[in-house]
Amino acid sequence: MSDTVLSLRQVALSLDGNAGRVDILHDISLDVASGETLGLVGPSGSGKSSLLMLMGGLEQATAGTINAMGDDLTAMNEDQLARFRRSHMGVVFQSFHLIPTMTALENVATPLELAGVADAFDRAQAELEAVGLGNRVDHYPNQMSGGEQQRVALARASAPRPRLLLADEPTGNLDEANGSAIIDLLFGLRDRHGATLIMVTHARDLAARCSRVIGLRDGRLDAA
Repeated sequence: MSDTVLSLRQVALSLDGNAGRVDILHDISLDVASGETLGLVGPSGSGKSSLLMLMGGLEQATAGTINAMGDDLTAMNEDQLARFRRSHMGVVFQSFHLIPTMTALENVATPLELAGVADAFDRAQAELEAVGLGNRVDHYPNQMSGGEQQRVALARASAPRPRLLLADEPTGNLDEANGSAIIDLLFGLRDRHGATLIMVTHARDLAARCSRVIGLRDGRLDAA
């Protein structure tokens, strides 16, 4: 695991709000090894999700550099970041972000089609079967439970076979039983594809399943 897949150096994030400029993250330096499972924990408002968004190129750092798989994310524009994520990353959010007018199969296959994957629907079918939804591929999001929708989101994130899998409170909208099942699937998909997993969670028991846990407090790295 000596290969570094993600490297942050003196990263900071500030955002303009109604009350003026707000400093979200301060001087974050961190290396993540290929194949590692990393848990990000901390109290609400500590900057966990913001840090994950920076790692995924979904937010731009105010200062510092973020290097992912040899490429500088901080030097990319939005279109370049979108293409990079599509090729190298999978992201799972607390909210499922499924397209309501598309079936489960279409939700998983469409990003693959956009990326030029020739067997997009076959691969989407296989990923849905891997998360236990082989019999729900033609169902729309409003025909599925919250747990099932998050399974579709997991399948969509893992279908491109990303090197880096990011999960932001993936069980936050689920009950305990469904949440536990989703975490089992998340780690299973990570093992299946050999991806590096970074997970934001407020639950210490979930974070404990990771090979390393890092805490944040007031936008700074803190002993977890």
